[in-house]
Amino acid sequence: MFKILFYAPEIPGNTGNAIRLAAVTGAELHLVEPLGFDFDDAKLRRAGLDYHDLALVTVHPSLEAAFEALLPARVFAFTAEGQTLYSDVEYAAGDVLMFGPESVGLPAHVKEDPRVTDRIKLPMLPSRRSMNLANTASIAVFEAWKQHGFAGAGPRR
Repeated sequence: MFKILFYAPEIPGNTGNAIRLAAVTGAELHLVEPLGFDFDDAKLRRAGLDYHDLALVTVHPSLEAAFEALLPARVFAFTAEGQTLYSDVEYAAGDVLMFGPESVGLPAHVKEDPRVTDRIKLPMLPSRRSMNLANTASIAVFEAWKQHGFAGAGPRR
């Protein structure tokens, strides 16, 4: 399925929510150090509820190590400065959806890395800085999953 990549996440609750997102959608969650928390953090555990054992989570010591593990997949960098709308991408299984730290987003050297396929944005009202990391990841993953008929989700009601 799809791969969620959080580059240097800072807030444990967002990563906990991403663990739940990965568990319920079948996506993989990849985290690039440094992390702004440890896995014993109560907020991380609370946000992830009992989904930690149901999600595939990998921690990479660097972005280079993450790319080594994930490429040659396409990498979409989500940023407020993106030119392509998230809903205009035709997602393929294995695509990497990359998001930056909550306080500053992806640094220029990451979002402009030649291994990044495209810079993607979610629409927002003018003069708004950014959306919540976990919410943005959820919107992106569900769009990609929707395009694949919610594969593996079981019968629709």
